[in-house]
Amino acid sequence: MKRRPPRGITGGTLSIALIAMTIVVILALVKVYLSNRIYRESRTINKLTTEVAALKEEHSILQLHVERLKYKVKIADTLFNLDDNGNEETPPGESAQ
Repeated sequence: MKRRPPRGITGGTLSIALIAMTIVVILALVKVYLSNRIYRESRTINKLTTEVAALKEEHSILQLHVERLKYKVKIADTLFNLDDNGNEETPPGESAQ
């Protein structure tokens, strides 16, 4: 008797197909995990970048405000300390001698 070649799916073919499917599923899960991780990190980076830009703008505004106050104090001190004749003024509550 002559042996006929097997028809259909054999045990070896089935195991190779299952191993291949398992590898594909594992690779797909890894890809999905990494994609989600990258997405979350990029959202965090974008949020921090926005906060940095806002803080830099606030810093420049505060720096301008400080410069204005310094100028105002410098001018106010000279006007307060000198009267019209160029003499020093006495602070209120003290008597001039």
